[in-house]
Amino acid sequence: MNIQIRPILVALRRHKAGTLLIALQIALTLAIVCNALFIIHQRLTNLSEVSGVDESSVFVIRNQWAADWPTPQVDAQVKADLLALRQLPAVRDATPVSGGYPLSGGGWDNFVTLTPDQPKPVTDSAVYTGDEHYIDTLGLRLIAGRNFRPDEVMVMGTQQSITPAAAIVSKALADKLFPDGNALGKSFYAMSPTPSTIIGIVDPLHRQGVDQYSNGYAGQALIWPLRADDSRGIFYMVRAKPGQLAAAMREAPQALYAQSRMRIIDPKDGIQDYATIRRKVFDSDRGMAILMGIICVVLLAITAAGIVGLTSFWVGQRRKQIGVRRALGARQRDILTYFLTENFLISAAGVALGTVLAIAFNLWTVTRFAMSPMSMAYVGVGVLVLILLGQGAVLAPALRASRVSPVEATRSV
Repeated sequence: MNIQIRPILVALRRHKAGTLLIALQIALTLAIVCNALFIIHQRLTNLSEVSGVDESSVFVIRNQWAADWPTPQVDAQVKADLLALRQLPAVRDATPVSGGYPLSGGGWDNFVTLTPDQPKPVTDSAVYTGDEHYIDTLGLRLIAGRNFRPDEVMVMGTQQSITPAAAIVSKALADKLFPDGNALGKSFYAMSPTPSTIIGIVDPLHRQGVDQYSNGYAGQALIWPLRADDSRGIFYMVRAKPGQLAAAMREAPQALYAQSRMRIIDPKDGIQDYATIRRKVFDSDRGMAILMGIICVVLLAITAAGIVGLTSFWVGQRRKQIGVRRALGARQRDILTYFLTENFLISAAGVALGTVLAIAFNLWTVTRFAMSPMSMAYVGVGVLVLILLGQGAVLAPALRASRVSPVEATRSV
C-alpha cells in the first residue's frame, strides 16, 4: 500500500486544481447532506407525533355568528347547539373550545409560575378551554384525579379574561412544575394573580403548534373549565361514535342550522376531521422534508458526476502511462486499485473538511434558529454515504483504465 500511495500523492500534486475542486465539492456536499438528513428526520418524526385526541372519531366545526349578540344570548345558543349535537344518533359527545385545540396550528398559551410574583416563568403552557365534556369529546386519557364538574364551568364572554380555580393539566406540564410527581392538589399561576389548582392529569396532550418554539415545550398544556361564548364565533369539537364519523360530519351542520340560521359554517373548511387537521398543520414539515430530500439527491448526483468526469479526464490523459505500467507487468487489478485508492484519498480529505463544516453549520443553526444539536450519527452516515458514493462513481472510469492495453505505451511515440 505504501508503494501505491506515494506515486498517487505525486500525481495528485500535479493536478492540484481538479483534486481541490472535488475535495471541496465532497466537503460541501457532506456538510449540507448531514444537516439535511437531520432536518428530514426531525420533520418526519413530527409527522408521527401523538396528539392525545381520538383522531379517527373527532372533527371540528368552525361556527361564526351572523349577528353580534350579547353574551347571555350567545351562551343560550351555545347550550342549545351542544344539546342538539349530543343528541345526534352518530355523535358520542361535543364540547365548545376557544384558543385553539391540539394540532390546530396556533392558539392561546401562557407562561406558568409557582408563585404570583415569580420573575422568571417555570415554563410556557398551551391553554385549552372546554366544559365537563371536553375530556370525553377529545378522547383524552385521564391518568390521575378527576374531570371537571358542571358547577366548575364558567362562562367567558368576548375578550374577557377569567382564571378558573380548577385546571386539568398534561402529564408533561405536571412533571415540569412538580418533578416529585405529586402535582394533584397543587396550585400554579398562569399570568394571573389568581391560582389554579390541579384536579386532574391527562396523558398525552399535544400543544396547538408544531413550530420550533412549541417543540421546546412539547406536551405541556392545561385545560380550564371555560365555556367561551364569543359573539364573533366559536369552535365545536365533536366526537362521533365508532365507525360513524362521516355520518356525524354530515348531520352536525344540519342540526346546528336547525337551531339557528344566524350562523356561518364555511362549506369548504368549516368542518374538518383530524386527518385534514393533521395534514394541514404538518404540511410545512412534509414540504421541508421533501425539499431537503431533493437537495440531497441533487447534490449527491452532482458530486458523483464530478468524480466520474474528473476521473475520466485523468484516465484519458494517462493512457500512455497506464500502457507503460501494463507493459511493465501491472495487472488490471493493480490499475483498478490505483484509481480507487486515489479517489479514496481525495474523498477522505473532503469528508474530513466536510465533517468540520457540518458541525460548524449545525452549531450556527442552533445559535441562530434555536434548533436542536445534531447527533454525530448523522455525520457518520454522511461520511459513509460520500465514501461509498465516491468509490461507486469512480468504478466505471477505473474499469476502463484497467482495460487499457500495453500497446498504448507505443502509440504516441
